[in-house]
Amino acid sequence: MTIKPMRKDFILVAEDDADDRYLMQTAFDEKGYKDKVEFVENGIELINYLESIANTEYPGFILLDLNMPKKDGRETLKEIKQHPVFKKIPVVVFTTTKNDAEIQRCYELGANTYIVKPTSFESLLTVIQEVRNYWFSVASIPAS
Repeated sequence: MTIKPMRKDFILVAEDDADDRYLMQTAFDEKGYKDKVEFVENGIELINYLESIANTEYPGFILLDLNMPKKDGRETLKEIKQHPVFKKIPVVVFTTTKNDAEIQRCYELGANTYIVKPTSFESLLTVIQEVRNYWFSVASIPAS
């Protein structure tokens, strides 16, 4: 099983809070990015979405909230990183949870990065820019 190309202009966001989704979309728009940003509201929707785009192009990275209904981010992260194809997609945990045990647990489950959500819109703009630039311009990811 090989992974299809990861698009350097496609971000998948798992976020259950409508206000946070709006702020994130606004941040991408305000920065002038033309990326395809797709939102899902929980881990079940995230896995279903990835399965629905199988054999096409995958997102360049996933922004994953931890505290979501139905299937939380921890369960979803574990499932993604155990999947033979999805495990190669970088997963950025993007959450309000800030404690060392949680951070450690997420890295043990396979998170590529752990970021605590900023508290201001200006900080969100900076974080979105830095994360996007890192995964799309700096990081090298294997094609298969």
